Amino acid sequence: MNTDKQERSLKMANIKSSKKAIKVIAKKTENNHELKARVKNLIKDTEKAIAANDHEKASLLFKDVQKYLDQAVSKGLVKSNTSDRQKKRLSAKIKNMK
Repeated sequence: MNTDKQERSLKMANIKSSKKAIKVIAKKTENNHELKARVKNLIKDTEKAIAANDHEKASLLFKDVQKYLDQAVSKGLVKSNTSDRQKKRLSAKIKNMK
């Protein structure tokens, strides 16, 4: 977790609270990146299930996509309209699979 950039920042910071803030920011950044990556991967997996015409798997994955997109919106990682658009397009594709 300690990157070269983070270590350099810690050396520059003199105040204890600012050193802690650097660590906290790095941890939050990593968590945010993981959530965004999870959302992108779930969308891709859902698209693959749709392409394979696997309605059951696509529906299960779509529920996860909705859950994690909503989490990303609440954290401010993804805009609300973007989330709504992605969910709408996926649901339409799943609905038209039959």
